[in-house]
Amino acid sequence: MTIKSKMIGMIAGGVTALAGSVASAQDLAGKTVEFVIPFSESGGSARWANFYAPLLSEALPGNPTVVVRYRPGAGSTEGANWFQEQTTNDGTLVFGTSGSTQFPYLLGDPRVRYEYADWQPVLASGTGGVVFLPPDLGAKFDGDFDDLKEEFFLYGSQGATTLDLVPLLAFQMLGLQVDPVFGIEGRGDGRLMFERGEANIDYQTSSAYLKSVVPLIEQGLAVPAFTFGSLDENGVIARDPTFPDLPSFREVCEATAACEVDGVAWDAWKAFFISGFAAQKMVYLPGSAPQEVVDMYAQAFRDIIARPDFMQLAAAELGVYPQLTGEAGKSASDQATKVTPEAKAFVLDWLKEAYGVSMQ
Repeated sequence: MTIKSKMIGMIAGGVTALAGSVASAQDLAGKTVEFVIPFSESGGSARWANFYAPLLSEALPGNPTVVVRYRPGAGSTEGANWFQEQTTNDGTLVFGTSGSTQFPYLLGDPRVRYEYADWQPVLASGTGGVVFLPPDLGAKFDGDFDDLKEEFFLYGSQGATTLDLVPLLAFQMLGLQVDPVFGIEGRGDGRLMFERGEANIDYQTSSAYLKSVVPLIEQGLAVPAFTFGSLDENGVIARDPTFPDLPSFREVCEATAACEVDGVAWDAWKAFFISGFAAQKMVYLPGSAPQEVVDMYAQAFRDIIARPDFMQLAAAELGVYPQLTGEAGKSASDQATKVTPEAKAFVLDWLKEAYGVSMQ
């Protein structure tokens, strides 16, 4: 039985109550909506955007053509800086971010010239991540990494301040010797390094994992180790509902001698996990978009989530995670773009010591 066949047939709702009808004047008939993401076309964000694009085309008034555009570069900051300058106000431009866009913002990266508070959120998507190994190293993994601490790992990374911050910090907490190869444009490129034997540890977000890594596992070319987990109703890291048979990072950390699930390192990892995964992917309109356009998109996403086939479609493509719009989406965006001073200070010190990365 494959992982896909074990999917739970439900999505955590998170859909807010209807907020009234959209102004009837809104009609995108004959128009093209550009759904821009600041990543390459080979990673999880591309998979996510291409999942939603045809659904948006059906749900928006006038059934416009929705096309996904890619603007990769500088760990996604180039695309976000570009979006900050856009003043499109007719609903023909939306922008999709990921944790790799949020982290540089949270850490005060000097490349950041964008301000989340200027944008208007219309969807927040939670996701997960799965770490996997080649078969020879996977055979040594038995729920902890004690037998792998002498191994030398290579990992394809977009950069220490991107979404890769979460796995890199997890690897250090586990006591692993991981040498990141920085500079790839998207997580899909990291997976290709793994497939070519140029890397021997990798992670993919859930959507990319389901599509591109599960076939490798079924062919015996990769072995899953753990997921980053999911937040339960009490804010505790629990097993990822999309991959209930895999241990969470918390479980693996508890089982590994070098790792601890309390203290500042754990608090910092959890804070960035929330920003990077629990509410990882967001859809925004430019700040110039009028309220009726914001309402139009919020209603479109509500209609998408309410489709009778959405749970099945999303489980197969995205995994079983919350899809939030309206006020819930705004709240998720707010939480995902803030971090406590203590967690920020710890991560800044770690980045400088481990990778020589300074935000100054």
